[in-house]
Amino acid sequence: MGFSDMSQKELKRDPRIVYLSGEIHTDWRDQIIKASESADLNINFTSAVTDHEASDAAGDPLGLEENSFWRDHKSAKVNAIRTKALIQECDLAIVRFGDKYKQWNAAFEAGQCAAMGKPYVTLHSPDLVHALKEVDGEAKAWATSPEQVVEILKYISREN
Repeated sequence: MGFSDMSQKELKRDPRIVYLSGEIHTDWRDQIIKASESADLNINFTSAVTDHEASDAAGDPLGLEENSFWRDHKSAKVNAIRTKALIQECDLAIVRFGDKYKQWNAAFEAGQCAAMGKPYVTLHSPDLVHALKEVDGEAKAWATSPEQVVEILKYISREN
């Protein structure tokens, strides 16, 4: 079969990989994934571990620590193996900052994206614009809702 005989479906690119970073206390990830599936977008989503206890215990197999600093230190390093690999593999990252908790890890991951040349979109309320001005300054877009993120995903997934 020649190139001209291939159907449009056969010409579609591999799925885009979108890394979902940040806040873990709301269902924003599920909203984006479900809406993207409903729109039949060719996207694979990846994420850091969102189970807080599991993430905090990631380094425990390396030996228990009496001092919480060293437990956190080991777990952060084990978590970083996963997050760095997923960021390196992604085509785009969505970095969510919630209103209730400070997401230092999300800011760090946005910085990793910037350092690796990976495009990212920030997702947060207008109340955080000043606090996140440097993070937003490197972002390719700022969204205030999962619905806006999905519209961006629809646009970048267009075939033509």
